[in-house]
Amino acid sequence: MAQVLLYRPPLLRFMASRFFIHSSFHTRFSSLPPSTLTKTRTSFHLRKFLVPCSVSIAATPRAFMSSVPTTEAFQKSESSTAYGSDQIQVLEGLDPVRKRPGMYIGSTGPRGLHHLVYEILDNAVDEAQGGFASRIDVVLLADGSVSITDNGRGIPTDLHPVTNKSALETVLTVLHAGGKFGGANSGYSVSGGLHGVGLSVVNALSESLEITVWRDGMEYTQKYSRGKPVTILKCLVLPDERKDHRGTRVRFWPDKEVFTTAIEFDYNTIAGRIRELAFLNPKLTITLQKEDNDPDKAQYNKYFYAGGLVEYVQWLNADKKALHDVLSFRKETDGIAVDIAFQWCADAYSDTILGYANSIRTIDGGTHIEAMKASITRTLNGLGKKSKVIKDKDITLSGEHVREGLTCVVSVKVPNPEFEGQTKTRLGNPEVRKVVEQSIHDYLTEYLELHPDVLDLILSKALNAFKAALAAKRARELVRQKSVLRSSSLPGKLADCSSSNPEECEIFIVEGDSAGGSAKQGRDRRFQAILPLRGKILNIERRDEAAMYKNEEIQNLILGLGLGVKGEDFKKDALRYHKIIILTDADVDGAHIRTLLLTFFFRYQKALFDEGCIYVGVPPLYKVVRGKQVHYCYDEADLKKLQRSFPPNASYNMQRFKGLGEMMPLQLWETTMDPERRLLKQLKVDDAAEASVVFSSLMGTQVDIRKELIRNSASMIDLHKLDI
Repeated sequence: MAQVLLYRPPLLRFMASRFFIHSSFHTRFSSLPPSTLTKTRTSFHLRKFLVPCSVSIAATPRAFMSSVPTTEAFQKSESSTAYGSDQIQVLEGLDPVRKRPGMYIGSTGPRGLHHLVYEILDNAVDEAQGGFASRIDVVLLADGSVSITDNGRGIPTDLHPVTNKSALETVLTVLHAGGKFGGANSGYSVSGGLHGVGLSVVNALSESLEITVWRDGMEYTQKYSRGKPVTILKCLVLPDERKDHRGTRVRFWPDKEVFTTAIEFDYNTIAGRIRELAFLNPKLTITLQKEDNDPDKAQYNKYFYAGGLVEYVQWLNADKKALHDVLSFRKETDGIAVDIAFQWCADAYSDTILGYANSIRTIDGGTHIEAMKASITRTLNGLGKKSKVIKDKDITLSGEHVREGLTCVVSVKVPNPEFEGQTKTRLGNPEVRKVVEQSIHDYLTEYLELHPDVLDLILSKALNAFKAALAAKRARELVRQKSVLRSSSLPGKLADCSSSNPEECEIFIVEGDSAGGSAKQGRDRRFQAILPLRGKILNIERRDEAAMYKNEEIQNLILGLGLGVKGEDFKKDALRYHKIIILTDADVDGAHIRTLLLTFFFRYQKALFDEGCIYVGVPPLYKVVRGKQVHYCYDEADLKKLQRSFPPNASYNMQRFKGLGEMMPLQLWETTMDPERRLLKQLKVDDAAEASVVFSSLMGTQVDIRKELIRNSASMIDLHKLDI
């Protein structure tokens, strides 16, 4: 995914470092100006049909230009009907990786690009988890390559009995070759790598790769290109003072032929992953360095957290008001090590739960997370009734009530983990459930019986959540009962589109009625809906669920988008629009409204980011007219580039747009809404933990944290661009 980072107010610039921002190029429609279109509530299969050009445009929706020729989709040729043995392809070596890279690294955009770093980094961490390494150095070099060095045992270099190649060349060129398959012959008791494909995948998707191994008093080097060795394995005897030096260094240059976006590694994204690994491995030191031709842009950080998960939770809750000290324990049962830290906060109304298996973040949870949730709920209910804090026998606190304000990190080390797919997003081991559930129950019972004051604080928080939930339930019922089409709460607000297929539909959330008026007139009514907001919406980071459901603007968003009820399983099919586009003015107020909306989406339904439904529209900042030519510039750099292209002493008129309401409907269509010419930023959460910290810092109740953030970020501001 190519990053298109255009004008971003300071607040959004800070947040962008915690999100992946994709430039978005969607299905293309003709750029004819908006017309009076016939409207019927029906579904247009835009991706399958081409409206003939001979049809009158005044009475027909815009012609759809399919990105795939119709003849390819429907026309049968002789080659497509023939099917014999010569049509069966056999991919050998690393060809499957280059043919279908998304299967191995998730995508060929920035996520996949950074996944290459994580694969090598995880291999180094596996050495540390086994007690063989204590330091990892990651360097982002100025030429676009990445170097990762550890002081582990070093990859073996002797001849492999099966492949008749060196073990080093085997793990670099053969899929499913590695030392992490378990059993007596495994090189690791616990590891994040399982399939033996990580290093070979990085090699296959690299234009060039250089590997250096130090072991047994020797230095071994070899070079590869696109998965194939280009030099033999060379060895050099180390001098006496370095005889004991050991480890592995991998340096690779990602292949421009594979990745669809520019080869550019984001320092903050990799730093977030490294910080996470340092918290999970308290005996490990990891350094991250970014080299740059400009010395002022060079960066360096060292990550070492002796406190482990306790420090992790403290870092996550740094801007919150904690109810008690961090609770933590580590226990090993039947070869499964459980490491947990948790803390409840008074001023948080949602939970932050992070799960890891062998230092791999399990985004979709798994048996360890399910066991943690069940055990905490069961244990606190039991202790509450035993201590008489919960006096009504009929009251049973649900998991949602118990976990309100909870920050919890669960890390398990499993000898034979069962992950789903190479990206390892969910843990499936059933034996982990019993170990985690029993461990938490035993620890919480013992600790809270010895510290009844902490138990009272936690249960008081949970009971308040229970009472708030009763009030919110009535509001939720109203939300469930209302239909957007019948609702009296949206008179003249939502301008819906005529298509009923959510995959084709998109909704623009705009700031105010003036911008809403221009957007309604400028849109394509077939597939574009408009929802104007009245001022700034409620900051749900500081309010409970009951207050949120009572807020009219929040209700409009829930109803208009089809978000359902918070806490219920997210269903993308229930959404009315699969593209939710935030379109606000390019000023401080616009940035604040955009941040409020992102806070709402993140806390209410984070899966919207995971599904790629959230976008930010990019309106132009300047309009430049020279003669009969009209140019739109999206930031200062665009403007200066355009001005340099004019002859000396050229005469032109320049207008700076202060808001979307200033733009004529046709201008808004041409610059911001036309799928053929607009710029959209797709937001996806790369690091949920750090994103949660950012939202808490920006939108939470702790003013001191926000003040410090503003003070530290002051150097990023260009004083001449301040809109005062």
